[in-house]
Amino acid sequence: MRDKLFIGGEFVDGVEQATFEVLNPHDLSRLAEVAEAREADVDRAVDAAAAAFGAWSRTPASERGRLLLRLADAIEANAAELARLETLDTGHPIAHSTMLDAPRTAATFRYFGGMADKYEGTVVPVETGFLNYVVRRPVGVVGQIVPWNFPLMFTSWKLGPALAAGNTVVMKPAELTPLTTLAVAELIAGAGFPPGVVNVVPGFGHVAGARLAEHPGVAKLSFTGSTEVGRRIVRASAGNLKRLQLELGGKGANIVFDDADLAAAVQGSAFAIFHNQGQACIAGSRLLLHHRIAEEFLDRFLALARSIRLGDPLDPATEMGPLTSPEHRERVLGYVKVAVDEGAEVLTGGRAPDDPALARGCYVEPTVVRARPELRVNREEVFGPFVTVATFDGDDEAVAMANATAYGLGGGLWTRDLRRAHRVADAIRSGMVWVNSYKRVHPGSPFGGVGESGYGREMGFEAMHGYTDPKSVWVNVDATVPPFYRREDPRG
Repeated sequence: MRDKLFIGGEFVDGVEQATFEVLNPHDLSRLAEVAEAREADVDRAVDAAAAAFGAWSRTPASERGRLLLRLADAIEANAAELARLETLDTGHPIAHSTMLDAPRTAATFRYFGGMADKYEGTVVPVETGFLNYVVRRPVGVVGQIVPWNFPLMFTSWKLGPALAAGNTVVMKPAELTPLTTLAVAELIAGAGFPPGVVNVVPGFGHVAGARLAEHPGVAKLSFTGSTEVGRRIVRASAGNLKRLQLELGGKGANIVFDDADLAAAVQGSAFAIFHNQGQACIAGSRLLLHHRIAEEFLDRFLALARSIRLGDPLDPATEMGPLTSPEHRERVLGYVKVAVDEGAEVLTGGRAPDDPALARGCYVEPTVVRARPELRVNREEVFGPFVTVATFDGDDEAVAMANATAYGLGGGLWTRDLRRAHRVADAIRSGMVWVNSYKRVHPGSPFGGVGESGYGREMGFEAMHGYTDPKSVWVNVDATVPPFYRREDPRG
């Protein structure tokens, strides 16, 4: 059933019977042939979500929460299968899918299952004689577009708050990696969610995604992906002025000061860029090193990068798998050429591995490039295991370098000085900052950016705000109506 569309509580074929292949990035073998949603299928899904909205929005919040908690239990019960499917589909090493992706998915559904009946309105102190209260109401049918880099986890990030708040959903997973989202749809059906509350329409962005963005029946669209596509979504949304939440690109600065714990900084910086082959919007893709520790840090960091074990992502010993598609592999390798042409120095990597066992796959070695701040590879998102290195002298220079980008998603810094940590964290222009760590996430902590990294937030109460509208209600409990008009009866 995981090769069909999920509409109105059933797995169905597309209206036009179109399909597309899903490939394993390790060896480009075929994993599945999946039904492709086109405009008519998106319309069907929106209609199903609209039909389900009234009853679902009136369902007691405690019941919505109970179903989300049941789904979290189902995710945990099927965690091994989901982790394996995520690894096959995306190239995530199985150790990471098992340790991070599946548990984080269950934790997110559990968090929002618990929040559903605890998300409160407010009472506003106004003038004497009036009671003013504000309630939060679901926005309606929500469109959600899931990216290909963390499809399982992002499915929960988007579905959790939307469903807890009482919305119904049409979700489009990426055409490269739809399999775990469809598996979650199967678990949703088994958990007892009413038909039409969640609909899943795998397909291509320029067809199914574009229809969701322009559809007049969609009240909000949540999109995670590139800044370029985000701009197109903004234009397409103008028809009905739908609300948008956009989590777009990033170019995270990872600053290592001269008083940092270098062992921790080296390990944390490697995780920041090489986890999931660098295919993360929050990746620490710009290493900024204080000149006094730059040489020692680089010696350790390059040795670690060269030691990372590339291989079959189903092998528990693998530390870095393939990129998710051949096209993306060529894009990342293209940036190596761009860097060299502009005068940057490749310190390690920058090519496909020599291992013949990996020759058919989408592999790229961990790549470290010394590049001046003004070069393209320091301004554009590479989205791969590709990190640039530059040095600085003082705190102000480090902050200026960190902020010298149009993006503003995540950044990090490593220091033992608490005052410096707070001062620099405050000065970095981004939606998230990590101190002596990197890429930490939690369902309760807002996730999102500023500038060309988008707007709106995933996770926490901020996400619940984004999936609800405030309604202000004024009640005259003991106030005299001002006599603006002296006649009691206007006809008199």
